[in-house]
Amino acid sequence: MAPSVQSWYLLNSGRGNYAFNMALDESLLECMPRLGIPVLRFYGWNEPAASFGYFQKYSDVARVTLLRPLVRRPTGGGVVPHDADWTYSLTFPCGHEWHALKAVESYQRIHEWIQAAFSRLQIETELARNAFAKGTGQCFIGFEKSDLLWQGQKIAGAAQRRTRAGLLIQGSVQPPPLGLSRTEWQQAMCDVASGNGAQWSQWPPDSELLNRAQALTERKYSEGAYNQKK
Repeated sequence: MAPSVQSWYLLNSGRGNYAFNMALDESLLECMPRLGIPVLRFYGWNEPAASFGYFQKYSDVARVTLLRPLVRRPTGGGVVPHDADWTYSLTFPCGHEWHALKAVESYQRIHEWIQAAFSRLQIETELARNAFAKGTGQCFIGFEKSDLLWQGQKIAGAAQRRTRAGLLIQGSVQPPPLGLSRTEWQQAMCDVASGNGAQWSQWPPDSELLNRAQALTERKYSEGAYNQKK
C-alpha cells in the first residue's frame, strides 16, 4: 500500500547569525497552530559558534568549548559545535503523528531518516544501540542510544521541545570526511521523505514569522542576560 500523501514545507534559509538561527526555530514552533503542517528547515552559520541545551549551565558550557559566541537553544541536549556542521530543524503542529510520539521514539525516527538519506548516498551508518558516555555535556563526545554513528563515531545528534503548539527538533550532522556535499545530503533527506508520502512546497517565510524571529533575536537570543541566565 502506498503511503498517504502529506503536505510539508521546505525552508532553506542559508547561513545566519547565531541568535537569528535560534530565534527562527522558536518562531516556527510558535506558529505551528497557524501553519498547520510540518516544516523542514536547513540552515548554516555565518561564523563559528556553539549552541547548548536550554537546561545547561553557562559556566559549564564555557569551560568545555573554545567556540564563541555561545547561544542557548530552545531545546535540550548538550553543547554542539557549529563550525563545519550541517544544521536542520523540524517543526510539527500539535495533533501530527510526530507530536504524539514519545521523545525516545521521535529521536530514533529522525535518525532513521538521516540514516536512510546517507544510505541513498552510498554511505553506511548505524544507530547506536546503547549509550557510551565519554564527555560531560558535549553532544558529540560519546553518544546516546539511537544517535547516528559512522565507523563507530557519532555524526548526528538532535534535541527536542514539545509544547501545546507543537514539536521542535533541532539537529546537527557532523559530515563524514568523504567529500559529500551539504546539497547532496539535503536532497537525499527530501527524497527519503517523499518516498514516505511527503509532498514538498518551497516556503518563503511570511512577515509575521520574520517579525517574530527578529524580535526574539534582539530581545532574547543575542542577550547575554538570557544566554548566561543559568
